[in-house]
Amino acid sequence: AQAPASARAPVRGRDRGDRSRPARGGLPREARDSSLPRQHGPSHPGARVVPRRALRRGCLRCLARGDRRRRPPAKNRGASGVRRDEGQGARLRARQALRRRGRPGSRPRPSDARRRRLPGGARVLPGREARVQGVASEQLIDQPPKRSAIELTTLTEGGQRPADIARGIAGFLADAQRSLDLALYDVRFETGAGGVVLASLLAAVQRGVAVRLLYNVAHPGPIPVPPPPETAPEAIEALPVATRGIAGIPDLMHHKFVVRDREAVWTGSTNWTDDSWSRQENVIAQIRSPEIAYAYTLAFEQLWERGNVEGTGRVDPRPEEVDGACVRAWFCPTHGEALSHRVAKFIGNARERVRIASPVLTSGPILATLVEVVNEGRSDVAGVVDDTQIDQVFHQWRTNGVSEWKIPLLRTVIIGGSFSGKVSIPWTPESVHDFMHAKIVVADETAFLGSFNFSRSGEQNAEDVLEIRHAATADRLARFVDEIRERYPPATPPGETPPVLPSRT
Repeated sequence: AQAPASARAPVRGRDRGDRSRPARGGLPREARDSSLPRQHGPSHPGARVVPRRALRRGCLRCLARGDRRRRPPAKNRGASGVRRDEGQGARLRARQALRRRGRPGSRPRPSDARRRRLPGGARVLPGREARVQGVASEQLIDQPPKRSAIELTTLTEGGQRPADIARGIAGFLADAQRSLDLALYDVRFETGAGGVVLASLLAAVQRGVAVRLLYNVAHPGPIPVPPPPETAPEAIEALPVATRGIAGIPDLMHHKFVVRDREAVWTGSTNWTDDSWSRQENVIAQIRSPEIAYAYTLAFEQLWERGNVEGTGRVDPRPEEVDGACVRAWFCPTHGEALSHRVAKFIGNARERVRIASPVLTSGPILATLVEVVNEGRSDVAGVVDDTQIDQVFHQWRTNGVSEWKIPLLRTVIIGGSFSGKVSIPWTPESVHDFMHAKIVVADETAFLGSFNFSRSGEQNAEDVLEIRHAATADRLARFVDEIRERYPPATPPGETPPVLPSRT
């Protein structure tokens, strides 16, 4: 007989068929598995959420039918307006899928030579350089070129018509919206070209622009340098604008500038007469700079309030950046002597070139420095003067004796330097006024231009000068001085025999 079996605990159903026990059987499976980077994250209390990695129902239906689940096409990452073969979408789009067996192969790619002949589309640009493709309809219209903030216009005898210059001035006035301040030494609106300017000025008044006009009242005595103005005060006073005459005793209101809307300035050596626009050498400068316009406005206000030249021009010549150039506005008489020394300093420091265009040269600091530069051969010195007015200067110096010491200096500069002289017609009210009237000094890459004659009287008059430190501007003005020099014979002091020049072929 069999012995009765010992009693044992019944086996639970969940343990049937799985007798193995791992070494860490007392821990849940999730706790036994090693952590996966970027999956489990940092440890924290509480139950861990286990993601269910099961097939989606959509995938199950595809598998049941034997279909192939295709990946959706990649989204186009390019900006709006970019074609499909451009931008990041073209570079990151899904690649070509593998072909199934038994199906026809893909279309053969064209040969390398053929691909080079085919248009490749737009080049893929980096993100910072990418732009919306295409051209707006308004961009198809010809756009005017961007205007420089510094514009120069050079005038020569017979090189332009008065009407051409008048239209340029009228265009400058026509852009005024709020104010026009004019300081003019010599102005005539009675001529045909002057009428063009006057019409633009009156049109500005009709638009509601506030217009003020300063003019010089003629000096009663003989002043051969500079010649007296042709302005008719009664014609100026009859204009429907605010006007004020500045007494030219003992010094002249020699400005030729306009301030427009306190944002732009028209200035230079050019008076507003037909002869100035057609028979004289001159320079016109247009500066679009609120800072420079503000300086000119201050100088204008001082003349407007005082009614005379003395004590005006109290405007500091602060440097301002204008279109890549360093520009200073100088005003006399307050800064007259300082301006002469400033010009002399740049002439003395020049190592490549010095170019001068001035009717006369009588400033002591400038003359003395030029003598040193010419005698020592520091740089290439050349220029052009008005020979007729130079003769008048020599006559004045010999007559009064006060400035007689300058005679050998001026003689050395004219003979030692390469100076040409324009033999202009001596001034009379009825004569043609064909003076060499430009006022320019170029020292290496710095240029001075304006109404200043580089004379002792210029230091005491109401004058304005732009100092422009800019290589391209200096190059252009230096070329202009050389062009004038080539038109006229060498300058000769009184009593000197002009040298014989070789014939030009």
